[in-house]
Amino acid sequence: MNSTIKKKYIEVKVKDHVAVITVNCPGTKVNAVSSGLLDEITALMPEFENDQEIEGLVIVSGKKDSFIVGADIDELNRKTTREEVIDYISKAHVVLNKLESLSIPVVCAIHGSCLGGGMELTLTARYRIASDSPKTQMGLPEVKLGLIPAGGGTQRLPRLIGIQKALSAMLQGTSFRPKQAKKIGLIDEIVSPYGMEDIAIAKAKDLASGRLKRNMRKRSFMEKILEGNFLGRRIIFSQARKMVMRQTRGHYPAALAIIDSVAYGYRKGMKKGLLKEIQLLGDLVLSPVSGALRSLFFGMTALKKNPLKDKIVAVEKLAVLGAGLMGHGIAAVSTGLADTILLKDMTLDAAARGMKEIWKGLDKRSRSGALTPFERDVQYGKIVPCDDYRNFRNTDLVIEAVFEDITLKRKVLREVEESTGDRTIFASNTSAIPITAIAAEASRRENVVGMHYFSPVPKMPLLEIITTKETAPWVTATVLEFGIRQGKTCIVVKDGPGFYTTRILAPLLFESGLLVYEGAEIPAIDGAMKQFGYPVGPMALLDEVGIDVGTHVTRELAVIFKDRGIAAPYDLGKIVEKGFKGRKSGKGLYRYDVPSKKGKRPVNTEVYALFSGSPRKNFTAEEIQQRVSLMMINEAALCLQEGIIADPRDGDIGAVFGLGFPPFTGGPFRYMDSQGIGSVTARMEQCVEKYGERFRPAQILKDMAVAGKKFYPNN
Repeated sequence: MNSTIKKKYIEVKVKDHVAVITVNCPGTKVNAVSSGLLDEITALMPEFENDQEIEGLVIVSGKKDSFIVGADIDELNRKTTREEVIDYISKAHVVLNKLESLSIPVVCAIHGSCLGGGMELTLTARYRIASDSPKTQMGLPEVKLGLIPAGGGTQRLPRLIGIQKALSAMLQGTSFRPKQAKKIGLIDEIVSPYGMEDIAIAKAKDLASGRLKRNMRKRSFMEKILEGNFLGRRIIFSQARKMVMRQTRGHYPAALAIIDSVAYGYRKGMKKGLLKEIQLLGDLVLSPVSGALRSLFFGMTALKKNPLKDKIVAVEKLAVLGAGLMGHGIAAVSTGLADTILLKDMTLDAAARGMKEIWKGLDKRSRSGALTPFERDVQYGKIVPCDDYRNFRNTDLVIEAVFEDITLKRKVLREVEESTGDRTIFASNTSAIPITAIAAEASRRENVVGMHYFSPVPKMPLLEIITTKETAPWVTATVLEFGIRQGKTCIVVKDGPGFYTTRILAPLLFESGLLVYEGAEIPAIDGAMKQFGYPVGPMALLDEVGIDVGTHVTRELAVIFKDRGIAAPYDLGKIVEKGFKGRKSGKGLYRYDVPSKKGKRPVNTEVYALFSGSPRKNFTAEEIQQRVSLMMINEAALCLQEGIIADPRDGDIGAVFGLGFPPFTGGPFRYMDSQGIGSVTARMEQCVEKYGERFRPAQILKDMAVAGKKFYPNN
């Protein structure tokens, strides 16, 4: 093998008696494991094995900042039967097993994202080197798609890094930076990205000659005790299953399948474990849960693209008004995106407190390997604290994150307009106040838009962008692009009280409060909704948001809810007047001024009298779930009917990633499809008879039920 071989997915050359495969999938920014890629590698296996001149094999990527990001999910989606899935994965196993059993050493040189099937490919190598770049990360995130790592991951990873570490990584879909990967034994060396290929070639030659031996991972005493014998492993797998059931309540079968696959491989041997892995994936791919989770994945992927790219204006100078929790969070996710970031508050001391929090976040990212210390310092140096508007003149984008008060928001908008140019965008971070109302007195209303972030900003993935009838297209395009660059999944919605996310959350909280008014125990409501699939119950959520904030939102939305029978007979304001604002005040619906008991937060029983004083009584979990969930999904349908959201996809993404709607359902619209829209509508009509007019189904649901339609007709 002397000449360079160029194929569709790979290029192969021989350098210093080492074959180098450069993976470069055509027409895409990243590489994915596909049948085409594997077929091309398979065809060359005999040459790698039989050519006496070839001493080793190196696999590198031809993409910038990306190794292989996983399997080709589109290809997997085209499989319509369990047998097709099993056949597809079985062929992949043949290739990976051949790579693993090659007589010559295989070295993977990993730079950039190495995820899913890409990482499973590297697990077949004898040696793995990874670049020290912040772009480099490794992980098996398949569980997030309702799948298991089925390219040998459930068998090879535990044997490489240990059962407990592997289970934790696969069950959480954790990604590891190079330092973490080296520490747990996932890679053998960390090197500079420059000259990586030559380093990998040298390693392959040293492995072939015997000059280099892989350092076997040292196991701790406890690991040897637990993982080294049958009884210890039984304990590990039993505890893992209990943990998964406690955290997921059985809604995510892929997590249990991962444990089953690992356990089976240790019980029956790796060869049979690999076969079990394939069978389990065959069951999962066509499951409703995986279908729902993959739909969310494709939705998020689609929303990473800006359809208004030709109208974007560059944001070189950003200003954030307010250095509190939301303000410094917004500034934190904007570091590195603008040449200058002004962080303004009423005083320099307040701005400095925000700067301190931003530094903590940047330093944490630096210590994790996501940023180099130099990048951390440069990004922090671009943030300028201030307490006035003197430097605002050439600002491209101002994001306002002041208190939820329309008078205050109008005031700062007026001040910004006086201090900036005609092309400065003013974006209000508000959860409920209509942007049209905020901009009512503005002189450049076409420059005003909403950017609704979720707390904590660095962690929450969603950004809701709100446009008015007057918002200019270039303004929408620019803030959408900026949000995407912040790493957010953005949905663009029309203006109105509560927009989309807050509007559909409000009926959920309203009905939960009404249940308390009628006598339900607060923990019973939260328990029922967590059982339904929410990560946090609605009453605990209200405490986290702040009951005072909830009161404000309720008043903002009263204008659209009152005529539909959504008017609370209780007053959250009375709870706030007592000083019960939620976690931040030490007491809310729960108590935070005393320790939890067995992981359960004690109820603030004083609030029951403030709701109604009704005697406490039992409600079934099913009744709570039905009342609360139907209110929310009906509101989502109304938002689609009124054009607040453009399509069901945006509604599902917004509800799941902004509000925690159970991801395994795919979101409220996919949930209605899965339940049958006719069935959902009938349940709402029954609730109208039993509980009142507020459950009246949206006209769009009635029409779709009659026509037998679905929100996603092709699924």
